[in-house]
Amino acid sequence: MQLPKHDRYDYVPLSRRPDYSWPDGKRLAVCFCNNIEVFGFLSGLGSDSTVLNAPQTTRNYAWRDYGNRVGQWYLFDLLDEMQVPASHNLNSLLLDDCPEIGERIRQRGDEAVGHGRTNAERQDVLNEADEARLIAESTDGIARHIGTRPKGWLGPYLAQTPVTLDLLKEAGYDYVMDWPADDQPFWMRTRSGPLLSVPYSIELNDSPAMVFRQHSAREFEDMIVDQFDEMLLQSAKWPLVFTVVIHPFVIGQPFRLRALRRAMERILAKRDQLWVTTPGEIARYCADLPAGIIPGS
Repeated sequence: MQLPKHDRYDYVPLSRRPDYSWPDGKRLAVCFCNNIEVFGFLSGLGSDSTVLNAPQTTRNYAWRDYGNRVGQWYLFDLLDEMQVPASHNLNSLLLDDCPEIGERIRQRGDEAVGHGRTNAERQDVLNEADEARLIAESTDGIARHIGTRPKGWLGPYLAQTPVTLDLLKEAGYDYVMDWPADDQPFWMRTRSGPLLSVPYSIELNDSPAMVFRQHSAREFEDMIVDQFDEMLLQSAKWPLVFTVVIHPFVIGQPFRLRALRRAMERILAKRDQLWVTTPGEIARYCADLPAGIIPGS
Protein backbone atom coordinates (compact mmCIF):
# COMPACT_ATOMS: atom_id res chain seq x y z
CA MET A 1 0.00 0.00 0.00
CA GLN A 2 1.26 3.45 -0.88
CA LEU A 3 -0.02 6.41 1.12
CA PRO A 4 -0.41 9.80 -0.54
CA LYS A 5 2.64 11.93 0.29
CA HIS A 6 3.82 15.51 -0.02
CA ASP A 7 7.24 16.70 -1.18
CA ARG A 8 7.53 19.72 1.12
CA TYR A 9 10.03 18.36 3.66
CA ASP A 10 11.94 15.20 4.59
CA TYR A 11 11.59 13.21 7.79
CA VAL A 12 14.41 14.22 10.15
CA PRO A 13 13.88 12.95 13.73
CA LEU A 14 14.69 15.32 16.56
CA SER A 15 17.46 13.02 17.78
CA ARG A 16 19.34 13.28 14.45
CA ARG A 17 19.50 17.08 14.14
CA PRO A 18 22.45 19.43 14.72
CA ASP A 19 22.43 21.32 18.00
CA TYR A 20 22.32 25.11 18.22
CA SER A 21 21.17 27.78 20.66
CA TRP A 22 19.00 30.86 20.49
CA PRO A 23 20.53 34.33 21.06
CA ASP A 24 22.65 34.70 24.21
CA GLY A 25 22.83 30.93 24.56
CA LYS A 26 19.14 30.57 25.42
CA ARG A 27 17.54 27.21 24.73
CA LEU A 28 13.82 27.93 24.84
CA ALA A 29 12.15 30.57 22.69
CA VAL A 30 8.78 31.80 24.00
CA CYS A 31 6.14 33.41 21.76
CA PHE A 32 2.68 34.76 22.49
CA CYS A 33 0.69 34.52 19.24
CA ASN A 34 -2.55 36.51 19.17
CA ASN A 35 -5.27 36.07 16.52
CA ILE A 36 -7.34 39.19 15.81
CA GLU A 37 -10.18 38.35 13.47
CA VAL A 38 -13.28 39.79 11.83
CA PHE A 39 -16.40 37.95 10.69
CA GLY A 40 -19.41 38.50 8.47
CA PHE A 41 -22.74 39.34 10.06
CA LEU A 42 -25.09 36.33 9.78
CA SER A 43 -22.95 34.89 6.98
CA GLY A 44 -19.84 32.84 6.31
CA LEU A 45 -17.85 30.90 8.89
CA GLY A 46 -17.37 31.57 12.59
CA SER A 47 -17.30 29.64 15.86
CA ASP A 48 -19.95 29.66 18.56
CA SER A 49 -19.51 29.85 22.32
CA THR A 50 -21.77 26.90 23.11
CA VAL A 51 -22.54 24.71 20.09
CA LEU A 52 -20.22 23.16 17.50
CA ASN A 53 -21.10 23.95 13.88
CA ALA A 54 -23.81 26.36 14.98
CA PRO A 55 -25.40 28.65 12.37
CA GLN A 56 -24.36 32.28 12.33
CA THR A 57 -26.54 34.33 14.68
CA THR A 58 -26.55 37.80 16.18
CA ARG A 59 -25.47 36.22 19.48
CA ASN A 60 -22.33 34.50 18.26
CA TYR A 61 -21.43 37.46 16.06
CA ALA A 62 -21.60 39.74 19.11
CA TRP A 63 -19.65 37.22 21.22
CA ARG A 64 -16.79 37.32 18.73
CA ASP A 65 -17.04 41.09 18.34
CA TYR A 66 -16.47 41.42 22.10
CA GLY A 67 -12.85 40.48 21.43
CA ASN A 68 -12.23 43.49 19.20
CA ARG A 69 -14.27 45.92 21.29
CA VAL A 70 -13.06 44.86 24.76
CA GLY A 71 -10.97 41.72 25.10
CA GLN A 72 -8.14 42.90 22.84
CA TRP A 73 -7.71 46.04 24.91
CA TYR A 74 -7.44 43.99 28.09
CA LEU A 75 -4.78 41.92 26.30
CA PHE A 76 -2.81 44.93 25.11
CA ASP A 77 -2.66 46.23 28.70
CA LEU A 78 -1.59 42.81 30.02
CA LEU A 79 1.19 42.57 27.44
CA ASP A 80 2.34 46.07 28.37
CA GLU A 81 2.28 45.22 32.07
CA MET A 82 4.32 42.04 31.49
CA GLN A 83 6.67 43.85 29.05
CA VAL A 84 6.15 41.11 26.49
CA PRO A 85 6.39 41.46 22.69
CA ALA A 86 3.65 39.74 20.72
CA SER A 87 2.79 38.71 17.20
CA HIS A 88 -0.71 39.36 15.93
CA ASN A 89 -2.23 37.19 13.21
CA LEU A 90 -4.37 39.80 11.48
CA ASN A 91 -7.36 39.53 9.18
CA SER A 92 -6.75 42.50 6.88
CA LEU A 93 -10.42 43.55 6.84
CA LEU A 94 -10.28 43.76 10.64
CA LEU A 95 -7.99 46.76 10.29
CA ASP A 96 -10.51 48.54 8.07
CA ASP A 97 -13.21 48.08 10.71
CA CYS A 98 -11.02 48.60 13.81
CA PRO A 99 -8.11 50.89 12.83
CA GLU A 100 -7.35 51.67 16.48
CA ILE A 101 -6.16 48.07 16.89
CA GLY A 102 -3.61 48.57 14.14
CA GLU A 103 -2.52 51.83 15.71
CA ARG A 104 -1.87 50.14 19.07
CA ILE A 105 0.10 47.37 17.35
CA ARG A 106 2.29 50.00 15.67
CA GLN A 107 2.78 51.84 18.96
CA ARG A 108 3.88 48.63 20.68
CA GLY A 109 6.21 47.67 17.85
CA ASP A 110 4.61 44.22 17.65
CA GLU A 111 4.75 41.91 14.66
CA ALA A 112 1.84 41.72 12.20
CA VAL A 113 1.36 38.30 10.59
CA GLY A 114 -0.81 37.72 7.52
CA HIS A 115 -4.01 35.87 8.45
CA GLY A 116 -6.18 36.19 5.37
CA ARG A 117 -8.88 38.76 4.74
CA THR A 118 -11.41 37.41 7.25
CA ASN A 119 -12.06 34.27 9.25
CA ALA A 120 -15.49 34.13 7.66
CA GLU A 121 -13.78 32.29 4.77
CA ARG A 122 -11.22 29.56 4.13
CA GLN A 123 -8.62 29.60 1.38
CA ASP A 124 -8.39 25.84 0.83
CA VAL A 125 -11.56 25.89 -1.29
CA LEU A 126 -10.17 28.42 -3.78
CA ASN A 127 -8.53 27.92 -7.15
CA GLU A 128 -4.95 29.13 -7.58
CA ALA A 129 -5.82 32.54 -9.03
CA ASP A 130 -8.38 33.30 -6.33
CA GLU A 131 -6.05 32.15 -3.58
CA ALA A 132 -3.26 34.34 -4.93
CA ARG A 133 -5.71 37.24 -4.91
CA LEU A 134 -6.66 36.52 -1.29
CA ILE A 135 -3.00 36.52 -0.25
CA ALA A 136 -2.29 39.75 -2.15
CA GLU A 137 -5.33 41.56 -0.74
CA SER A 138 -4.53 40.47 2.81
CA THR A 139 -0.87 41.46 2.46
CA ASP A 140 -1.66 44.87 0.98
CA GLY A 141 -4.36 45.60 3.55
CA ILE A 142 -2.04 44.89 6.47
CA ALA A 143 0.79 46.90 4.90
CA ARG A 144 -1.55 49.87 4.39
CA HIS A 145 -2.53 49.98 8.07
CA ILE A 146 0.63 48.75 9.81
CA GLY A 147 3.18 50.39 7.51
CA THR A 148 5.16 47.25 6.68
CA ARG A 149 4.34 44.11 4.74
CA PRO A 150 3.94 40.96 6.84
CA LYS A 151 6.70 38.38 6.43
CA GLY A 152 4.86 35.52 8.12
CA TRP A 153 1.56 33.82 7.30
CA LEU A 154 -1.06 31.83 9.19
CA GLY A 155 -4.07 30.95 7.08
CA PRO A 156 -7.61 31.22 8.45
CA TYR A 157 -8.29 27.84 10.09
CA LEU A 158 -4.68 26.86 9.18
CA ALA A 159 -6.09 25.73 5.83
CA GLN A 160 -3.98 25.34 2.70
CA THR A 161 -4.35 24.18 -0.89
CA PRO A 162 -1.62 22.11 -2.60
CA VAL A 163 -0.08 25.37 -3.92
CA THR A 164 -0.40 27.67 -0.88
CA LEU A 165 3.27 27.41 0.07
CA ASP A 166 4.30 28.22 -3.51
CA LEU A 167 2.02 31.25 -3.62
CA LEU A 168 3.25 32.55 -0.28
CA LYS A 169 6.89 32.26 -1.30
CA GLU A 170 6.15 34.05 -4.57
CA ALA A 171 4.30 36.78 -2.65
CA GLY A 172 7.43 37.52 -0.61
CA TYR A 173 6.72 35.61 2.60
CA ASP A 174 9.60 34.22 4.65
CA TYR A 175 7.79 31.81 6.94
CA VAL A 176 4.50 30.06 7.69
CA MET A 177 2.89 28.67 10.85
CA ASP A 178 0.27 26.40 9.25
CA TRP A 179 2.19 23.13 9.67
CA PRO A 180 2.20 22.13 13.39
CA ALA A 181 4.64 19.28 12.79
CA ASP A 182 7.50 20.26 15.10
CA ASP A 183 8.83 22.11 18.13
CA GLN A 184 11.73 23.46 16.04
CA PRO A 185 11.69 25.47 12.80
CA PHE A 186 12.35 23.57 9.58
CA TRP A 187 12.68 24.53 5.93
CA MET A 188 10.00 23.55 3.43
CA ARG A 189 10.36 23.23 -0.33
CA THR A 190 8.39 25.41 -2.76
CA ARG A 191 8.62 25.79 -6.52
CA SER A 192 10.46 29.11 -5.97
CA GLY A 193 12.80 28.20 -3.14
CA PRO A 194 12.73 27.41 0.60
CA LEU A 195 10.12 28.69 3.05
CA LEU A 196 10.54 28.32 6.82
CA SER A 197 7.97 26.62 9.03
CA VAL A 198 7.90 28.20 12.51
CA PRO A 199 6.20 26.23 15.32
CA TYR A 200 2.66 27.26 16.22
CA SER A 201 0.69 25.29 18.79
CA ILE A 202 -2.77 23.97 18.01
CA GLU A 203 -2.83 22.36 21.46
CA LEU A 204 -1.96 25.42 23.59
CA ASN A 205 -4.60 27.33 21.69
CA ASP A 206 -7.54 28.85 23.52
CA SER A 207 -10.02 28.32 20.67
CA PRO A 208 -9.81 24.51 20.26
CA ALA A 209 -9.14 24.07 23.98
CA MET A 210 -11.89 26.19 25.50
CA VAL A 211 -14.40 26.58 22.65
CA PHE A 212 -14.30 23.20 20.90
CA ARG A 213 -13.12 20.90 23.72
CA GLN A 214 -14.81 22.95 26.44
CA HIS A 215 -11.80 23.03 28.79
CA SER A 216 -12.08 25.48 31.65
CA ALA A 217 -9.81 28.50 32.01
CA ARG A 218 -8.00 26.76 34.88
CA GLU A 219 -7.47 23.67 32.76
CA PHE A 220 -6.02 25.85 30.02
CA GLU A 221 -3.76 27.52 32.58
CA ASP A 222 -2.53 24.10 33.72
CA MET A 223 -1.90 23.10 30.11
CA ILE A 224 0.23 26.19 29.53
CA VAL A 225 2.25 25.70 32.71
CA ASP A 226 2.79 21.97 32.19
CA GLN A 227 3.82 22.48 28.57
CA PHE A 228 6.22 25.23 29.58
CA ASP A 229 7.81 23.32 32.47
CA GLU A 230 8.35 20.21 30.36
CA MET A 231 9.70 22.12 27.36
CA LEU A 232 12.08 24.10 29.55
CA LEU A 233 13.38 20.79 30.87
CA GLN A 234 13.65 19.28 27.36
CA SER A 235 15.41 22.38 26.04
CA ALA A 236 18.54 21.39 27.92
CA LYS A 237 18.95 18.77 25.18
CA TRP A 238 17.74 20.70 22.13
CA PRO A 239 16.60 24.23 21.27
CA LEU A 240 12.81 24.49 21.24
CA VAL A 241 10.01 26.95 20.51
CA PHE A 242 7.16 27.30 23.02
CA THR A 243 4.06 29.13 21.80
CA VAL A 244 0.82 30.16 23.47
CA VAL A 245 -1.98 30.91 20.99
CA ILE A 246 -4.83 33.21 21.99
CA HIS A 247 -7.91 34.93 20.58
CA PRO A 248 -9.27 38.08 22.28
CA PHE A 249 -12.89 36.94 22.05
CA VAL A 250 -11.93 33.79 24.02
CA ILE A 251 -9.09 34.60 26.39
CA GLY A 252 -10.17 38.24 26.65
CA GLN A 253 -13.09 37.29 28.88
CA PRO A 254 -11.94 38.53 32.33
CA PHE A 255 -12.16 35.17 34.12
CA ARG A 256 -10.01 33.59 31.42
CA LEU A 257 -7.66 36.57 31.32
CA ARG A 258 -6.97 36.00 35.01
CA ALA A 259 -5.87 32.43 34.23
CA LEU A 260 -3.60 33.67 31.40
CA ARG A 261 -2.14 36.27 33.74
CA ARG A 262 -1.19 33.59 36.28
CA ALA A 263 0.35 31.39 33.58
CA MET A 264 2.36 34.29 32.18
CA GLU A 265 3.63 35.19 35.63
CA ARG A 266 4.80 31.60 36.08
CA ILE A 267 6.59 31.62 32.71
CA LEU A 268 8.17 35.06 33.04
CA ALA A 269 9.49 34.31 36.51
CA LYS A 270 12.15 32.38 34.56
CA ARG A 271 12.67 35.08 31.96
CA ASP A 272 16.44 35.09 32.38
CA GLN A 273 16.47 31.54 30.93
CA LEU A 274 14.22 32.38 27.98
CA TRP A 275 14.26 34.15 24.64
CA VAL A 276 10.89 35.96 24.77
CA THR A 277 10.39 36.87 21.14
CA THR A 278 8.14 36.69 18.07
CA PRO A 279 7.89 34.19 15.21
CA GLY A 280 9.39 36.76 12.84
CA GLU A 281 12.50 37.13 15.00
CA ILE A 282 12.84 33.34 15.11
CA ALA A 283 12.60 33.21 11.30
CA ARG A 284 15.26 35.89 10.90
CA TYR A 285 17.59 34.13 13.32
CA CYS A 286 17.19 30.78 11.55
CA ALA A 287 17.76 32.35 8.13
CA ASP A 288 21.18 33.56 9.33
CA LEU A 289 22.35 30.18 10.66
CA PRO A 290 24.82 28.19 8.54
CA ALA A 291 23.40 25.72 6.04
CA GLY A 292 22.82 22.30 7.53
CA ILE A 293 21.76 23.50 10.97
CA ILE A 294 18.01 23.90 10.43
CA PRO A 295 16.44 20.79 8.87
CA GLY A 296 15.94 21.27 5.15
CA SER A 297 18.66 23.91 4.78
